[in-house]
Amino acid sequence: MGSRIAAMGQIPQRANVKRYTRQRKSELGMLLLASGITILAFLLASLGINSALPSNLIIVLVAMVALPLVVHIANLFLAPYADPALMPIVALLNGLGYVMIARLDPQEALLQGVWATLGVIAYISTLIIVNRSEILDRYRFLLALSGLLLLVLPLAPGIGQNINGARLWIRLGPVSFQPVEIAKLNLAIFFASYFIEKRDVLGAMGSRLSLRESLNIRILGPIATAWIASLLVMTLERDVGFSLMLFLVFIITIWMATSRIRYLFGGSILFVLGALGASNLFTQVNVRVTIWIDPWKYAQGIGYQIVQAQYALAAGGISGTGLGRGHPTIIPVVTSDFIFAAIGEEMGLLGTSAIVMAFLLIVGIGIRAALRAKSPFGSLIAAIFTMIIGLQSFFIMGGIVRLLPLTGVTLPFVAYGGSSLISNYILISILMRISDEGNRPDELENELKSRRSLLSRRAKTA
Repeated sequence: MGSRIAAMGQIPQRANVKRYTRQRKSELGMLLLASGITILAFLLASLGINSALPSNLIIVLVAMVALPLVVHIANLFLAPYADPALMPIVALLNGLGYVMIARLDPQEALLQGVWATLGVIAYISTLIIVNRSEILDRYRFLLALSGLLLLVLPLAPGIGQNINGARLWIRLGPVSFQPVEIAKLNLAIFFASYFIEKRDVLGAMGSRLSLRESLNIRILGPIATAWIASLLVMTLERDVGFSLMLFLVFIITIWMATSRIRYLFGGSILFVLGALGASNLFTQVNVRVTIWIDPWKYAQGIGYQIVQAQYALAAGGISGTGLGRGHPTIIPVVTSDFIFAAIGEEMGLLGTSAIVMAFLLIVGIGIRAALRAKSPFGSLIAAIFTMIIGLQSFFIMGGIVRLLPLTGVTLPFVAYGGSSLISNYILISILMRISDEGNRPDELENELKSRRSLLSRRAKTA
């Protein structure tokens, strides 16, 4: 009888093992497929440019296969129940971005390969350190303080750098870095933790929006704080993109935490006022709005970059000119700000549509992780991080096709940029952790909690 009960207790465990083994096998297959697509694209681009294979072919091919395999092994041991589709999509985006950068600037491609390796290391390190999403909630004030310090670090004399009118970089020896990329993650975690704790107070208003309630300090206070902070960032660092991202993350976070539409209403009013004021006060904002309205009028001056991007997209047509067969190098700063236009020229509408679909899939996976999260904090963090990826990709792609004014953000995982790549890998790592917790069977989760409680009691008695 006892052996039968023990066997019955092993059935769920065996089913769980089969479940996560099947998920990880699916992930491995999709990672290999993403590596195969990236290798094929790299070979086509090399043949299209020089009609010959590059001298560093073996090293590049090994790296394109090795990095995804390292990620898979890390997921197998550190996040076995996480969504199997997320990392293959990230690997595909990162791989295609590397191929396009290598086609445009081999020197930057070498650096991008180094940054991608560091990004994978940061991904694995985050999975090890953040073994539970609640750890982030515990250190929210430390994360907020570090986020604010990173935010103002480019203003420090000696290490801060002004590039193209924006003071966003710091230089430490030969390495330049944008600390605001990490700052946005720290601040997002603080926002989520704070609003989860204060959501009863912030959401205690009546369901109808009256003038008296809309002027309440509990509504306008937090929104006004974020609005002023974003304006200060825009004023001191001349960074339109991050200021916009900071404000939108704050507003949408408080809305998701409280389910009060009035926060979106009040935030929208402040956003419009801030945008109008910024367009009149700051030359950089005014220029971007001007060339968004009519870039052709300034085609030989400030509108040259966006006009060349339009020509590139038009030349690509449906299927593109072919990898290595176009002329995207005509576009200034094409590897970072306008890599989406380069993809449109050489891969056409099919290539750009694939990029858009990849980001939509990431957003869908992130929303599913948020819905399945075991805690309100984990759910809100997953939703915010998904929103950051979605908004950032929408802003830059919308700016290139002239749906929106250019904001200066980069296309996640695709564009050249070490700080952006590392911060996005950290973001995805935390999403994978929350997905792993949400998909983990309840009996296994309860067992892990019991073990942690036992270890905690032993540590206290010792």
